[in-house]
Amino acid sequence: MGQLQELAEEKDLWNKGEWLQLLHYRQSSDGTGVYESAVDDATFFLSDQGKSSPKKELKETLTAFFKRHEDDNEQAMCRFVGRFRWLSNQLNINQKRMPVVDCTLYEEWREQVQAEKVTLVFPAYYLNSPSSMFGHTLLRLDPKDSDEWPDWLSYAVNFGANVASSDNSIMYAYKGLMGGYPGQFIVTPYYKKILEYSRIERRDIWEYELDLKPKEVARLVEHLWELKNVNFDYFFFDENCSYRLLELLEIARPSINLTSEFVVTAIPVDTVRAIQRTGMVKNILYRPSNEIVLKAMIAELTDVERDVVSQLVNSTDVLGSEAFSSMPGVRKRLMAETAFKLLRFRQNKLARDNEAAKKSHQLLSAISMYPANKRQPAIRRPEEPERGHYSKQVAIKVGERDNKSFTEFGFKMSFHSLEDNARGFLRGAQINIASIRLRRSEENSYFLQSLNFADIISLTPRTEFFDPLSWKVRGGLERVYRDGKDKLVSHITGGAGYSWGLSEDSVVYSLLTTRIEGGDSFKTFIEPALGVDTGVLIHNDIGVSKFELSGEKFTGGTYSRRLSYEQNIELSANQSIRLSYEREWAQKKQFSEFGVSYLMHF
Repeated sequence: MGQLQELAEEKDLWNKGEWLQLLHYRQSSDGTGVYESAVDDATFFLSDQGKSSPKKELKETLTAFFKRHEDDNEQAMCRFVGRFRWLSNQLNINQKRMPVVDCTLYEEWREQVQAEKVTLVFPAYYLNSPSSMFGHTLLRLDPKDSDEWPDWLSYAVNFGANVASSDNSIMYAYKGLMGGYPGQFIVTPYYKKILEYSRIERRDIWEYELDLKPKEVARLVEHLWELKNVNFDYFFFDENCSYRLLELLEIARPSINLTSEFVVTAIPVDTVRAIQRTGMVKNILYRPSNEIVLKAMIAELTDVERDVVSQLVNSTDVLGSEAFSSMPGVRKRLMAETAFKLLRFRQNKLARDNEAAKKSHQLLSAISMYPANKRQPAIRRPEEPERGHYSKQVAIKVGERDNKSFTEFGFKMSFHSLEDNARGFLRGAQINIASIRLRRSEENSYFLQSLNFADIISLTPRTEFFDPLSWKVRGGLERVYRDGKDKLVSHITGGAGYSWGLSEDSVVYSLLTTRIEGGDSFKTFIEPALGVDTGVLIHNDIGVSKFELSGEKFTGGTYSRRLSYEQNIELSANQSIRLSYEREWAQKKQFSEFGVSYLMHF
């Protein structure tokens, strides 16, 4: 054993990339050369200084391989199979001189997780869950002959925060940003994730088959065993689900470098792009959500059939009506299937309803009586998420406000605005985090125009079968007209209402809003207001147009009304020109602002 340690030191193994990856070490950026592992769990290290010393951890690992335990499963070779394989290859360890062990727990687990192929899975954006707004990534482990193997029987590899059930969305956001949660890898049946993302959360799923070789997959799976029940640091924007999966792929294929570019943020779709750039993606499969499938089925119905479906959801007595009985069997089945899926869709996340369960059973019985239509409802495949614009944005604007010219610089940490190029994104969804605008006046003075910590909008059109709530929330600092001049104020603004589709490419919305603003313009310093926000969003050949009428009135009498227009002109996926005009009426004064902006995503 001493000779192995000397050979390891001679070869400088502790400083090799593969070893550093297996222990999740990062070197400090201050030039001191200090290492620290992202793993925040003492059970993962064999040396009491293992978290910060790759060299001592390697030596202690070699020592542990020769120690005998009463329980073979506690032996280092059984607990750290990835480390043992790598060190054995590097040092040509003679295993006949080592303790004979039977790693039964690992062997049983490895037999259960039949993995020779790996697929990257990207459940797309879902605004109604703070943890899902930016999408998510996980891996699926498939057996060799997966063409004859239903993928829902495969296993999924997911990294996520261990969130307390009592934590609400606000607590989740705070702890997720500040590293208040431990993160863990979980290996679970894939069908559970399909149900969670596609049905319950109404999310499309994108699957990217990777070209990992069986030996590379074996390295990944071995390391997953080493990480079982091991806690990591978890941060919502950087050391998150996507970043940790990149580390796994680096262990599988050490020649790639995926994590170095994600220092500040690791937005899931950006990590998908990084994997695409390595050339690892062999094939892409789109799995539409149950909501998309249901909408496609509804589109196949005639007006009369839609009326029948609406009635079926309320009462299955319609199955015996003349209107239903007189229709062809294929159409009866389509209506019954649509009613069944719509009923189940509305019951998601609700407590069990005996009446709904009875209706579902009756509809299923009716479905089985009629022939299936060989032609499936047409579902339009959207643009792949990674083909959309990049996440960060810079903007330069020139314009005039109240007859005074200005120039403006803007920066947005992430992610997407209503007016941005919508390819690869949800239409009607806006998610902006940490955006700032700085202005320079014609008098050559510089000032902060706005600093938004979060600016989120969800405009989902209502239909006769779906009645989602549209909403918005924004909070931070912004410059507004108060007491005869522009002032920087703090605020939280939110609203809720409804949206309606005018056509496939346009939506009209109307939200009732509230605003809480702080500043010296009010008698109580903090004052609430009620308002309205209504407008039209149009996707056209040159970009996106938005017309909006908004305003609010505070309890003390201060008011503001605005009429605005914006036109985004797409130059490429990541570049655009934006024209904007706003007319504002505030405290008996009216004035205009117009501008031209150049925006670039990167």
